[in-house]
Amino acid sequence: MITVKQVQSKAELKDFVKFPFSLYKNSDYWVPPIIKDEMESFDETKNPVFKSAEASFFLAYKDGKIVGRVAAIVNWLEVNEQQLKKMRFGWFDFVDDLEVSKALLDKVAEIGKQHQLEYMEGPVGFSNLDKVGVLIEGFDHIGTMITWYNHPYYQSHYEKHGFVKEKEYLENKFLAAKADPALFHKANLLVKKRYGLREMNFTKSADIMPWVDKMFDLFNDTYSKLSSFVKITDIQKEYFKKKYISFINPEYIKFVVDSNDELVAFAIVMPSFSKALQKANGKLFPFGIYHLLKAKKKSKDVIFYLIGIRPDYQNKGVTAIIFNEYYKTFSDKGVVNCIRTPELEENVAIRQMWKHFDPVVHKRRRTYRKDL
Repeated sequence: MITVKQVQSKAELKDFVKFPFSLYKNSDYWVPPIIKDEMESFDETKNPVFKSAEASFFLAYKDGKIVGRVAAIVNWLEVNEQQLKKMRFGWFDFVDDLEVSKALLDKVAEIGKQHQLEYMEGPVGFSNLDKVGVLIEGFDHIGTMITWYNHPYYQSHYEKHGFVKEKEYLENKFLAAKADPALFHKANLLVKKRYGLREMNFTKSADIMPWVDKMFDLFNDTYSKLSSFVKITDIQKEYFKKKYISFINPEYIKFVVDSNDELVAFAIVMPSFSKALQKANGKLFPFGIYHLLKAKKKSKDVIFYLIGIRPDYQNKGVTAIIFNEYYKTFSDKGVVNCIRTPELEENVAIRQMWKHFDPVVHKRRRTYRKDL
């Protein structure tokens, strides 16, 4: 018999966070989170996303043992401002037992109906900066700190429970050596001259901080027309600024500004922390922090995390400036592999931007939906 229980205590929340550690114990490809950070992201007093969203966390038990988990999420900005009557769910993990996955999804549906929502979609997080999608291809590639990994049987569970594909995401990678400077160096000079633009590079995180709010505003403008987009609020900007920006190599953040020093474009690249997180196994101390700091300085794999271009400068070659700067930085640091975060299949413009680098689609992931 399957019993589903809502998380009520800190100890139960820790059980929720730690369940995948047993589910993927022998996986070479799953990347564990830092347990403390994951718990804080679910803490209403610490994560400002709860100012505009609410979540309930559930654990499934069989014979007294935890066999699954799910977070049921309502993003009220999405529901009230975008008029998307959507029940979100994420952090959805389970053993290969259809009764377990169904029991957890039934809890999500129950909450959605209570709020008179029209459909449920997952796996997704609270916002666009959270993880998204169930992996359907690429199980033999290591995950990243900003994506979920899952067993191959997950897809069949969604489909057997009557869910249908909602969105598909592609993950690409390419060799840094494929970034031939002949493709963008000359264009970089022409674009800067034509539009009066210049690049901004950084060596200190403190120098980036005054620009972060403008960067997130530009991010909102860049992606506002995508069907899945929920804007980042002012209070979330402060949270992400403190939590993430200081941990990214300042050399891996690039800005482009106009003659009035107004932000036109930005890009954020992160070193890959995947191997370091596997070694840390959920804990910063005593050795986890050492592995993470080492990866920050020496990782030869990088992840293109965010890129944003002001709408009036899109399709004007501004990316040539960004690529030119990254080419110099990557050459200096000996970067080998460039990995891109999940990108919507419908986002043709982003694929066009990378076409000259011979990218390879190495993973696919989906969100699934079901009417309530």
